[in-house]
Amino acid sequence: MTKMITSAIAGVAALAVLSLPAQAQYMSSRDYDKDIVEMAAAAGQFNTLLAAARAAGLVEVLQSDGPFTVFAPTDDAFAKLPAGTVEELLKPENRDKLAAILKYHVVPGKYMAEDVVTRNRLDTAEGSALSVKMKDGKAYVDGAQIIKTDIPASNGVIHVIDSVVLPNDK
Repeated sequence: MTKMITSAIAGVAALAVLSLPAQAQYMSSRDYDKDIVEMAAAAGQFNTLLAAARAAGLVEVLQSDGPFTVFAPTDDAFAKLPAGTVEELLKPENRDKLAAILKYHVVPGKYMAEDVVTRNRLDTAEGSALSVKMKDGKAYVDGAQIIKTDIPASNGVIHVIDSVVLPNDK
């Protein structure tokens, strides 16, 4: 138990260090009024995620009151997918599948980094759970590394991940 608590504290400390540059990069005094979609758009590295949210009809949801915790894959994370995957998912006939994948990146409620690392799993808006693991002082959700944390929005928080995560049946 002591080892688990020590590991969680080390994880919080490591994520706190990550969150400082993230906040400096993404925040100004006006940013507290921006919702998750506006914050993602302002960051400039979530264009694919935002295009997918539009195609899936989820932008209005992500602009609602929430709160939401979004594990946001960057454009580089989407680029890691096999060639043609994003284009295929953006087709109208794949809207439901795309929506399920995106909802898997969203957790109802606001979970700051210190909350995330104390859990083994987080229940997603898609209906299944993301696994949370700490390894070598770094936090992962379903194998995707959390590379920036605690980017505040008026309706929740964004944590940046380095890969797209998929629910088991997608």
